[in-house]
Amino acid sequence: MHTTRMITAVEAHAEGEGGRVITGGMPLLRGASVFEKMQDMQMRHDDIRTLMLREPRGNPALCCNVLVPPSDPLADAGFIIMEQTEYPPMSGSNLICVTTVLLETGILPMTEPETTLTLEAPAGLVTVKATCENGKVTRVAFRNVPAFALHIGVPLEVPGYGRITVDIAWGGMFFVTAEAAAFGIDPVARNGNDIVRASEAMRAAAAAQYPVSHPENPAITGPTIAQLTAPPTDPETHGRGAITVSSGTYDPARPHALTGALDRSPCGTATCAKMAVLHARGLLDIGADYVNAGPLGTTFTGRIESTTKVGPYDAIIPSLTGRGWITGISQHMLDATDPFPAGFTVGDIWG
Repeated sequence: MHTTRMITAVEAHAEGEGGRVITGGMPLLRGASVFEKMQDMQMRHDDIRTLMLREPRGNPALCCNVLVPPSDPLADAGFIIMEQTEYPPMSGSNLICVTTVLLETGILPMTEPETTLTLEAPAGLVTVKATCENGKVTRVAFRNVPAFALHIGVPLEVPGYGRITVDIAWGGMFFVTAEAAAFGIDPVARNGNDIVRASEAMRAAAAAQYPVSHPENPAITGPTIAQLTAPPTDPETHGRGAITVSSGTYDPARPHALTGALDRSPCGTATCAKMAVLHARGLLDIGADYVNAGPLGTTFTGRIESTTKVGPYDAIIPSLTGRGWITGISQHMLDATDPFPAGFTVGDIWG
């Protein structure tokens, strides 16, 4: 065995979405903030992202996180989020996985019945309250970064699908959102192929026709992710949605090519972006719960805690609650003779 790299990770998922958490084997990252450390990783160590997310160690729907020392003295830990084509500034499902791993493995001390943490994501500080019982994290609630809508009800020309109406909002990532009915799709797991194709076409069109950047950090741009929504089918929920995580470069010459993977969870940042749009439309009040169901039927519960401003935009301070589970511990090695040091993608499932 000629191992040139060994990475230790804890495998976890949040309401179905895989969120691997790297706990050992990382190089020292440079930067005065977790955002700068994320940029350093992107520039100098992006091979770790592809190694851990692509085959043979990963799959198109998997996310991965890196634990890093926080830069803000108020934070207990920092984390960097990695997806198939980008480093998201924030992710609710990944934060839930990270919190579950930090506490259940003893990296940070657990206090029952509730542990309060502050985590530093690339998007900023996030306050977390974890409900704990018998050494298990049973629920994670966090106050997210402010969410706001940039475009509401604007027309979008989507190649292969025609003109649809979309919203563009920030919830920790920049989302373009449309009603699933505009594409004739029910956003449930069995329709994953149709959801992904339509969503990737919509995302690419929105990035070209409505490019946006964060007013407090212009290095964050988008939209980089797409969401299809639908009315609830369960009286215990308020809405449904399906989010597509891009896994490749959209090709307008092949508008129906599969270039993404369905988020298995309801998606925390998408839920926050959706609540920002609903509040801007006068459809969701401060203090009201919003239970959002994902394609598997699992749910996240969001709430608007207060309002604020982000640059010129009216914004909400959202909170989100969900559950995470540890599924295993893994050690990943890279042999010096391995022909795939950065992993690989194959067109049957990767697009």
